[in-house]
Amino acid sequence: MNVTLFGTSFVTLLVIMDPPGTVPVFLGLTSGRSRRDRRRLALQASVVSFGVISCFAAFGQQILKYLGITVSALEGSGGLLLLLVALELLTGRADEPSESADVNVALVPLGTPLLAGPGAIVAVILFVQQIHAVGDFVAVAAAIVATHLVIWLTMRYSVLIIRLIKESGVTLVTRIAGLLLAAIAVQMVADAVHSYLLGWHIGH
Repeated sequence: MNVTLFGTSFVTLLVIMDPPGTVPVFLGLTSGRSRRDRRRLALQASVVSFGVISCFAAFGQQILKYLGITVSALEGSGGLLLLLVALELLTGRADEPSESADVNVALVPLGTPLLAGPGAIVAVILFVQQIHAVGDFVAVAAAIVATHLVIWLTMRYSVLIIRLIKESGVTLVTRIAGLLLAAIAVQMVADAVHSYLLGWHIGH
């Protein structure tokens, strides 16, 4: 296994996907749910993220090229989606649990685009381009698995925080998470617009 490629891939994905940064958002989105439900959602979100990242690792370049989608468009759409979720957290509309909400939280926005977002997808595509031998393939695959293991463990044991801050504290965390998520969403949209304008300027 290419240890250098593994280290680079693992650290890069860890920084981009930011497991500790997902904790307040995870607690906010799962507010009002049981400890068992939170653990289930943590696992589901990690699996969804792993599936999306793995899919783009295998077919990312072909998918984007076939659909004619630029990375900027992918980033912009992800930012708008996160902004909608952030508004729900800020207004308290996400506090009412339901079965459909459970499924949506695990798939969107936790699994994607918060974890498996444009940044992580692009990073994986770039690392796949560096695969020239079996050892390189094993290194990138191991990095993806290791990153998601850390993500799952972080969200899985973040439920212990609930014991300290109680449900009233979760309400406060939910509002803070909404602000953070809104900021992330606006930044994603701004980056997408900047990239688009830069590409347009260069093209002309």
